[in-house]
Amino acid sequence: MLPALFLFASLVNDVRSLIAAHDFAAADREVRAYQKQQGATPELAVALSWLARGSLDAKEYDRADSYAIETRTVADQLLKSRPLDAEPALPIALGACIEVHAQVLAARGERPDAVEFLRAQLQRFGSTSITERIRKNVNLLSLEGKPAPPLEFGDWVGAAHPVSLASLRGRPVLLFFWAHWCVDCKAEAAILARLRRTFQPQGLVIVAPTRYYGYVAGGTGADPANEKIYIEQVRRQFYSELADVAAPLSAANFVTYGCSTTPTLVLIDQTGLVRLYHPGALSEPDLAARIQSALK
Repeated sequence: MLPALFLFASLVNDVRSLIAAHDFAAADREVRAYQKQQGATPELAVALSWLARGSLDAKEYDRADSYAIETRTVADQLLKSRPLDAEPALPIALGACIEVHAQVLAARGERPDAVEFLRAQLQRFGSTSITERIRKNVNLLSLEGKPAPPLEFGDWVGAAHPVSLASLRGRPVLLFFWAHWCVDCKAEAAILARLRRTFQPQGLVIVAPTRYYGYVAGGTGADPANEKIYIEQVRRQFYSELADVAAPLSAANFVTYGCSTTPTLVLIDQTGLVRLYHPGALSEPDLAARIQSALK
C-alpha cells in the first residue's frame, strides 16, 4: 500500500489538474477510487472540497453545493475523533466547503441566508484556524457600505505611530493587509506607492496592517521579538516606498477584516464607510478607479 502522504499529494494534485482541464467526471472518478480504498480521511475531504470549488467557479451551483455538503459530511465525521486543527488538511477542507455553500446561497439570491449561515459557523469555529476565512466571506457579502471596523494598534512596525480610523474621518483610507512571506503583497506595494503619489494630494491615507505568523525566512520558527525584527527587515527591503506608512501589528485586525488572503485591500471613504473589500491583489487601473470614485 502506498504511504498516506503520497496518496494525499497524488490525489489532490490529480484532482486539481483535472478540474483545471474541466474534466469533472474524471476528477470525480479519481476521488471515488480513493474513497473506496481509504474511506473517510482528511485527504478525501480536501479533494471533495476542490470539486466543490471547481464547480462553483464553473457556475454549476447545484453540483458545487452537493460537493460542499459531501465535504462537510466527511469533515463532521472526522471531527468526532479529533480537533479541527490537529492537522492541516481538515481545516482546508472545512473552510472551503463553508465558503462554497455560502457563495452558492449568495449566487441564488439568498444573501441574507448566506450571511446568517456564515455567522453560525463563526460561532462554532471562532477559536480555530478557519476564523479568518469565514470572516472574509462574511465581509465579502456584507461589509461594503457599512462602517469600517476599528483597528487595534497597540503594536506596530516602523516609525509611524498608527492612529485610529475615526481620527482619519474626512479623508479616504486604503487598508493594505500584508504578510512578510507574501509575494503578491510585494508586487502590490509598488502599485500602492504610485497611487499614493497620485491621490495623496487629494487626501488619501494608506495604512498597512500586518501580523505575526510565528516564523521567519524558510519557515524557521521565531518568537514575536525576533519575528518583529524580521518583519522590519522585509519592510525596509521590499516596501521602502511605503516606509512612512503606519503598519499596525496585530492578529486581531486580520480576524476582524477576514484576511485569510494576502494582500487584502479595504477602501474606506471620507465618512468611514467601506467602499471596497477585496481579498487578493488588484490591478492599478482598477484600484485607481475605485479610489477616484471614493473621492467623489
